[in-house]
Amino acid sequence: MTEHRTGTREEWLTREHAAALAVTLGLAGGGWVVTVRQMSRMDMGVATSLGSFTFFLGFWVPMMAAMMLPAAVPAVAAFTRATRHVAAAPLFVASYIAVWSLFGVAAFALYDQHSYTAAGALTIAAGFYELTPFKRACRRRCRESVRSGFEFGLFCVGSSVGLMAILLALGAMSVTWTAAIAAVVLAQKLLPPKASADAFVALGIVALGMLLVFAPASVPALAGPM
Repeated sequence: MTEHRTGTREEWLTREHAAALAVTLGLAGGGWVVTVRQMSRMDMGVATSLGSFTFFLGFWVPMMAAMMLPAAVPAVAAFTRATRHVAAAPLFVASYIAVWSLFGVAAFALYDQHSYTAAGALTIAAGFYELTPFKRACRRRCRESVRSGFEFGLFCVGSSVGLMAILLALGAMSVTWTAAIAAVVLAQKLLPPKASADAFVALGIVALGMLLVFAPASVPALAGPM
């Protein structure tokens, strides 16, 4: 009887685990739908205005769900297995998105419409940031076991802050750049670090920054007045 109850419990946990992962990916998919609809015809490149604080949060939170939750699925899975509790996944995801929302508040406070030169300088700095020990340490911790979604979010912000700075520099309302940055974030979270690949990404970002400074017209998918 004990073995039967244990087996039933394990089966229940497996179903809950699968449901939690499905919901996480579903939230990410819903975030993409909302993000694409909100960004339609609003991309002005470096001249993009973030609007009011309420408006900004209304697009930032779904965008963070769209960009960051797919890469968080392994962490959600590990956390739910470790805690073996039905509420673990929702709490983990909510606290993880809360960290990125706080990052958005800081970004809103610092953001201003800017020139291509400023966007290029920020992009170059983000490229060099990709090679720093701090970035590597945060990325490593994003791939290890964590105690909460909040802690995971802090390490992921440290890992991806440079990439998010590029998005804000090039066009916070750009679906193209949002998708490109999300792809890099996903790859860095799921693939093992390789020095050669990291250097290639960093050099590519620096090169993009140089183009923004000296030849912005040559950068594809760059909206706004030249």
